[in-house]
Amino acid sequence: MSVHTQSARMTTTQIKKMKQQGEKITMLTSYDFTLAGLVDRAGVDMILVGDSAANVVCGYGTTLPITLDQMIFLASGVRRAAEHALVVVDMPFGSYQVSDEQAVANAIRILKESGCDAVKLEGGEEVAPMIRKMVAAGVPVMGHLGLTPQSVNQLGGYGLRAKEEAEAEKLRTDAHLLEQAGCFSIVFEKIPAELAAKETRQLQIPTIGIGAGAGTDGQVLVLHDMLGLNQGFKPKFLRHFAELAPAVDDAVKSYIDAVKDGSFPSAQEQY
Repeated sequence: MSVHTQSARMTTTQIKKMKQQGEKITMLTSYDFTLAGLVDRAGVDMILVGDSAANVVCGYGTTLPITLDQMIFLASGVRRAAEHALVVVDMPFGSYQVSDEQAVANAIRILKESGCDAVKLEGGEEVAPMIRKMVAAGVPVMGHLGLTPQSVNQLGGYGLRAKEEAEAEKLRTDAHLLEQAGCFSIVFEKIPAELAAKETRQLQIPTIGIGAGAGTDGQVLVLHDMLGLNQGFKPKFLRHFAELAPAVDDAVKSYIDAVKDGSFPSAQEQY
């Protein structure tokens, strides 16, 4: 029997056990009660309340503008819907960069006010000391290496990371530092598949890939992307598991037509 089916609600311990048993881990983003409920009932292992909400919910060009209050608001709705999945919340830009004390306080606030299970933050050596303090305070932490969208202005874009040996070596060092600091898992985003697979074998904690090949312990995608709702975003690593944008378009047009011609509401749809 899989670890997934043995647990009524997934925990960080269960996620780590999945790696030990060679069971692939599934993770998707969600940002609201309704879609989170559907994702949870379908059986996903983890739900990420991602700061990608800045893009797909709020319409910003980067993840940078979304605030801590907004993330807690979104995460609260997701938590109320998720009965099985482990719910992880992104710490938004500015909520942990000023000081370790600020970072720990904000991480605690996220868990207390949203009811969610863990936080995720970007970076390696520079954030390892604060992660150690978060874990000591009782906050489960997921790391994030490779392409780190909160650093887009510093990185100069969203291109493949760690393709040169110097950056690959830093990623290897950072991954082990995050493990030592107490992270229960690490996201590898947009790095060479061979590097991700090798580091996954070296680490004792699970790795979750996005654009990092099939050799990681699990995968994560943005829900709106994999459902084909976001038609303008089609990177190499993204697979559309549905094409919902045309279905939504057809439904809205049918509604408009029905209202315009008077066929909605019908006699059976009135009180």
